[in-house]
Amino acid sequence: MTDGERDDHEFSSGQGFSEDYEEFTLDPPELKVDPTKVDPVDTRVLTDELDKRNIATDEIDVEQLVDVGLSYMQINRFEEATETFERAARFAEEDSIEAQEAWVNKGAAHAELEEWDEAIGAYREALRIDDDSEHAASAETNLAYALWNAGEIEAALHHAERAVETDPRFPQAWYNRGFFLSERGLNEEAVNAFDNAIRLGMRTADVLEEKARALEELGEDEQAEEVQQQAEELRQEREQELLDQQGQPGQQQRR
Repeated sequence: MTDGERDDHEFSSGQGFSEDYEEFTLDPPELKVDPTKVDPVDTRVLTDELDKRNIATDEIDVEQLVDVGLSYMQINRFEEATETFERAARFAEEDSIEAQEAWVNKGAAHAELEEWDEAIGAYREALRIDDDSEHAASAETNLAYALWNAGEIEAALHHAERAVETDPRFPQAWYNRGFFLSERGLNEEAVNAFDNAIRLGMRTADVLEEKARALEELGEDEQAEEVQQQAEELRQEREQELLDQQGQPGQQQRR
């Protein structure tokens, strides 16, 4: 990650999307959509089906509705995702853990659209509900990222610290903390934060590259070069894996 950019946003699970992310239906039975007649991810159908004026609250499965929002995220339909997550939050019991999850994910969808004020508002609402729940660390670290992009640097670092305090075993929180510290010239602390992220399982090219940058700023050129080489090797491995997957038989190739 460079120049304040990050490739992804953490969702309420605290893990983002991985290759083995459990698939979910785009037309759960609660939505009463006939996939033979309509596109199951047609936003107009979802709006009609889920409008409070047409469907009673007790007919909505909030968890399934959150799944629909996450499915929108996976196909880069972020505007529909924000609307779906907000609807889930409204249908959920007031100040419940389900409502908090929906607000966290709504913030992530706004962040994908670079709508930082809306993202900040969604994360703050999630934390208002509960600042010590299973979703709190995701909300804190995502809020830190949104605040950083909105130019609120001090507040961003504060919430990055809060994220690791809330869940010391959340690798993304340590990664963000390390990045913010590095940007402020606190490179020794940044290296420690990156090491924590790596120990907790976040051994990615991005983390290694940021660690190498911090080491270089500390004058540890030999170690920085070694870590940068590891990052490049890891990136090449991931690229080769993608090429191998694309070449497997039975997969439809793009023309």
